[in-house]
Amino acid sequence: MDIEDNGGGAPDWRREAISWRNRFILLLDHLPLPLALCDPHGEIRVANPAMAAECGLLPGQLRGRNALDFFVPSTKARLHPIAEAVRRHRRSRYPVEVTWCPPSGVERHGEMDVTPVSDAPDLPPSLLLMLRVAGERAEPRPEPTSPASETEARILALAAGGGTTARIAKAVGLTADGVNYHLAQLSRRWGVRGRTALVARAYTLGVLDPGAWPPVAAQSR
Repeated sequence: MDIEDNGGGAPDWRREAISWRNRFILLLDHLPLPLALCDPHGEIRVANPAMAAECGLLPGQLRGRNALDFFVPSTKARLHPIAEAVRRHRRSRYPVEVTWCPPSGVERHGEMDVTPVSDAPDLPPSLLLMLRVAGERAEPRPEPTSPASETEARILALAAGGGTTARIAKAVGLTADGVNYHLAQLSRRWGVRGRTALVARAYTLGVLDPGAWPPVAAQSR
């Protein structure tokens, strides 16, 4: 491949980098393996159609959202070595067992390989995510014994108390898009629309404690 000279005797590395970036994105789009590239904090910069399909979205809709809004690690302790690797600019592969809820509402599980990558040693590395789907539950989650996860119950309790999306996100440690994602998943799973209907349904299913104010999840009592 020819590399153009910029007039000062040095190759035009920027044009070369753009060319390789475009090839990388094209390759991502055609790979059947779910892949995404994130910043050091897990915010998705680019994702291929296979990864977006696992979340029931288009690739462009994942951009700017945090991977933890969609994929739940089996234990948050598995994230600590990744944070340390980013801080120390280490290059290694870190497998993390995760679960997630696709549009079907049937929980899936698998392994997410997280690999810090960078082409500049003095810059924080990006995170390359590769998802391997292991399987899914044979049937949707039973109701009413486990109609909502702990995070979903906390979101519903805050919503029942009149919390805004921004306040709920701050309280549960998610982005605003992450809160909306969980509410959308609940709406799809329970067959209701709107926060008022979701809160009412949460009380009828025993997710929220009917005798408590401000609202709290029944499991926290």
